[in-house]
Amino acid sequence: MKVPLSWIKDFIDVDLPVEELARLLTMAGLEVESIELIGLPFPANDKHGFKITGLTWSPDHIVVAQVDEVMPHPNADRLVLCRLQDGIKEHIVLTGAPNLFPFKGQGPLPAPLKVAYAREGASLYDGHQPGQVLTTLKRAKIRGVESYSMVCSEKELGVSEEHEGVIILDNDAPTGQPLVDYMGDAVFEIKILPNIIQDACVLGVARELSAMTGKPLHPPANQVETSGPSIAGKAAIQITQPELNPRFALGLIEGVSFKASPYWVQRRLRLAGMRPINAVVDATNYVMLELNQPLHAFDYDVLLARAGDQPLTIITRTAHPGEHLTTLDGIDRVLDPFTMLVCDTRGSLSIAGVMGGQESEISDNTHNVLLEGASWNFINIRKTVAAQHLQSEAAFRFSRGIHPALAPWGVNLCLGYMRQWSGGQVSQGLIDAYPLPVVDPEITLTEEEVERGLGIHLPVERIAGILNQLSFNVHVEGHTIHAKTPSYRLDIEGGVVGKANLIEEIARIYGYEEIPSTRLADELPPQRNNPSLENEERVRDILISLGLQEVTTYRLTTPEREARLLQPGAQPDHRAYVRLKNPITPERAVMRHSLLSSVMEIVERNYRLSDRLLLFEIGPVFLPVEGQALPEEPRRLTIAITGLRQEPGWERPDATPFDFFDLKGLLETLLASLHIPGVSFTPNTHPYFHPGKCASITTGETHLGTMGELHPLVSERLDLNVAPVLVAELDFEAISDEILTRFNVVPVPAYPPILEDIAVIVDENLPANDVETAIRKAGGKILTQVRLFDIFKGPQIGEGKKSLAYNLTYQAFDRTLTDQEATQIRQRIVRQLEQSFQAKLRSD
Repeated sequence: MKVPLSWIKDFIDVDLPVEELARLLTMAGLEVESIELIGLPFPANDKHGFKITGLTWSPDHIVVAQVDEVMPHPNADRLVLCRLQDGIKEHIVLTGAPNLFPFKGQGPLPAPLKVAYAREGASLYDGHQPGQVLTTLKRAKIRGVESYSMVCSEKELGVSEEHEGVIILDNDAPTGQPLVDYMGDAVFEIKILPNIIQDACVLGVARELSAMTGKPLHPPANQVETSGPSIAGKAAIQITQPELNPRFALGLIEGVSFKASPYWVQRRLRLAGMRPINAVVDATNYVMLELNQPLHAFDYDVLLARAGDQPLTIITRTAHPGEHLTTLDGIDRVLDPFTMLVCDTRGSLSIAGVMGGQESEISDNTHNVLLEGASWNFINIRKTVAAQHLQSEAAFRFSRGIHPALAPWGVNLCLGYMRQWSGGQVSQGLIDAYPLPVVDPEITLTEEEVERGLGIHLPVERIAGILNQLSFNVHVEGHTIHAKTPSYRLDIEGGVVGKANLIEEIARIYGYEEIPSTRLADELPPQRNNPSLENEERVRDILISLGLQEVTTYRLTTPEREARLLQPGAQPDHRAYVRLKNPITPERAVMRHSLLSSVMEIVERNYRLSDRLLLFEIGPVFLPVEGQALPEEPRRLTIAITGLRQEPGWERPDATPFDFFDLKGLLETLLASLHIPGVSFTPNTHPYFHPGKCASITTGETHLGTMGELHPLVSERLDLNVAPVLVAELDFEAISDEILTRFNVVPVPAYPPILEDIAVIVDENLPANDVETAIRKAGGKILTQVRLFDIFKGPQIGEGKKSLAYNLTYQAFDRTLTDQEATQIRQRIVRQLEQSFQAKLRSD
């Protein structure tokens, strides 16, 4: 939001430097992002570091002047000569400004034109160059006429980009006065956050400065001088849904003239970022920027013509199915059923709180104006803005909440401006429908509560003074303050939240920088762990220590993207998705079912950019539940590895890619580090995975997830066919539930182990894990380690058989084992394998 300093000074007398005002506003929560100087000198020492731009007008070179006569140029039809008085002497000034041509050849003007005049040597922006190119006025001869000075446009002075004509000042501009003294200004660019919408206007900024400086605030009048007949009987209001339209007020002015606003009004609107149109429309925009109340002006005669023989009734309602409206931007819009409209008995006139309709807009032929001031449900306005992709200054304010009390104030103020700037008679009274009055909360606050919240002691008088400066109605009883919220704010709540709101207001105005650092005086709350988060961080740490890189992916996708992981002919996912009503892009239209699909998008992008990828992500999936408003959001852990097993290097020429067992080893290390007991990997099939290279991971009866090599047809579809892609999709909630918080630890053995190898021949289809389980069961506690180091198949051991070779480690913690003890353990193991699997020692 852009706020001119001259406008602020209409409501508060401030004489602080521009950069100090910017600092005060920023510390109060109204962050000043930049300052644009319009003619004013730059600060000599800006120690606050604000971004300051602009053009300084030299008081000796740029002044107010008056044009007494516009004469034709003797040698050029598109140029004129102005007989001009600058307060010192008369000059003949050459210009091609088109807005002076109507005065050409009329002789001495009955009323001189006041203009901005630049003398020789003045520094200005070049009006014929794009952007802001600085130039210095020099003497030259143009078409036989000497030129050494000029009458300026707004672009040349840095007021705006307008350069189609020179500035014609208001008649009260004193000839000879330095222009910087007459209309020098500074424009603050302020970042308006959603919780300070009450300050999205000039009066709001002035109110903040008044509270911080102690200077009195002079708000605009809430009444208007009326000279016309009563408005009673000239219109009626019908509000169909008060919860969406709590208040609606109408005022009437008749006999207005179509003309431009005074120049000072146009200048302020341009400095605030709005384009001047005409006196009537400018008045509505001016009040919105000044008071924060958006208004809309209707051509009253058009409304009467639409009503015909019926009384004029303004109706607020939601749109009918299929209803259309052509808005002021010329677009024919199909309206949603939830969109609030301002209508008459014939149909819609405007989109409430957003934009008016084209048919009833103010035009050159408007003489009578019906002025609307209203309040609207901010959530409904937000829905309309999003659905119609239609932003406006009015919608910006209404979508954040504007107090209904501002509606009649805004109407009265605007009618007064219209009467001053375009003539006419204001009808007596307003038509004001207020079916759902807002109850402004009253908050009770004590000195102790403020001290507890801020850590500093403020006397009750100081607290009451701050709240009074912010327009709260304050009543003090002892050490207790009763503060009633002012009728321009909807952000102050009741109860405990209201107390916090007031403490924040006190801190803002007292000054955050004035609050010293203090130690916490209250008793600390009991410290409670968050096992879910701790387990998540623990898994992250383990995987990163294993060389994996964490990624964070979009939670939004499409069903088609997720279906790409299915091999041809596989059954698609028929479960419902959580769908966005207003997706940013079609590729992000639903909440994901599969974390693996999201991670594979990262793999796709980086597959050919790196020799090896080791990625993981922990994140939720979103599964709708019938009968529930919100979906379940279980967490998943996805791992994807592909590429070379070893980093390439001259000392390691091995170019072997990752395979199934590399991923299995990672998962075994992860689950062992989490002390999850009894983990087993069993063969499985899955639509994502390669047949014969897929395993289900379980502990006891709990399914932890699935791992394996991506199906070749899926890899081909994703163009991942250079090296195998190994992936795992795990249920993180199940893993988290199985993590042991307490587990047995053993000391480092003091006695030497006995190491031996054993190779057994078993059926080819027997899982090695079953053999290992049997070995451990037979070996007991003395058998401390079992490691499979070789698998052999061949005619030497028979068809349908395989040889499994294991390293066995025997070790006791209280003695050195003898060879006899080791032999007994080995014999138990052999007997167990023979009984369970009909296994035979390969050495036999």
